[in-house]
Amino acid sequence: MSDNPGLGEQALNKAAEIGLSSQLDEVENLDVDIKTDPLKLVQGEVDEVTIEGEGLVMQKDLRIEEFEMQMTNVAINPLSVAFGKIELTKPTEAHTRVVLTEADINRAFNSEYVRSQLQSQKIHINGQLTTIEPQEVEFRLPGDGKVALNASIKLVETGENQQVAFSAVPKINSNGKSVTLENIEYGESEEISPDLTKALVDQTSEILNLSNFDLEGMTLKVNQLKVEVGKLILQAEAHVEKIPSA
Repeated sequence: MSDNPGLGEQALNKAAEIGLSSQLDEVENLDVDIKTDPLKLVQGEVDEVTIEGEGLVMQKDLRIEEFEMQMTNVAINPLSVAFGKIELTKPTEAHTRVVLTEADINRAFNSEYVRSQLQSQKIHINGQLTTIEPQEVEFRLPGDGKVALNASIKLVETGENQQVAFSAVPKINSNGKSVTLENIEYGESEEISPDLTKALVDQTSEILNLSNFDLEGMTLKVNQLKVEVGKLILQAEAHVEKIPSA
């Protein structure tokens, strides 16, 4: 990256940072770095656009610890530059890396959105249809390519609490847009209800659904998911039709 970006680059960087920030609920740090030279800029050519962010909170209260996106050979409308905007004249592809921590996913699990999703379902338990109310959900990334869940669930009709614990291996679906959990293993407690387990498994997949990370004009397709102790790393290709700007 150029250590001393020109005025045109600085204006575009700032416009893109403001545009991207406006789509996020919270931003700890966001940096857009556009690399080109004035002559190329006049011709609508940009060598490289890099977006780096930390602590980005998306829809559904999903926080991203780290976000990196890099695109090269970007074609823009040179007239848009005069107005401090980056208007793409054709879509471009980008390499993207997303890091989620255990704490980030726990935050999403214990958000109002996920609670309301679970509470809106009727679950079969011991042959009875019942409403559930999650008391506490603990999501862990213990390593070995696995995720683990330990949930305390209140059965609304009877008032009793049930513990559900299982581990599973997350896999990317062939479409690259969603994650499914495979090889489910139960903890010390037996499975009390296939419906309840399925609801929690589905909710885990929903939180890790890649459309949650799409920004306006940008669509991600994941090609690698890596589970490490305490964090989840997604490598993706992004199809970029527009770069939001102020």
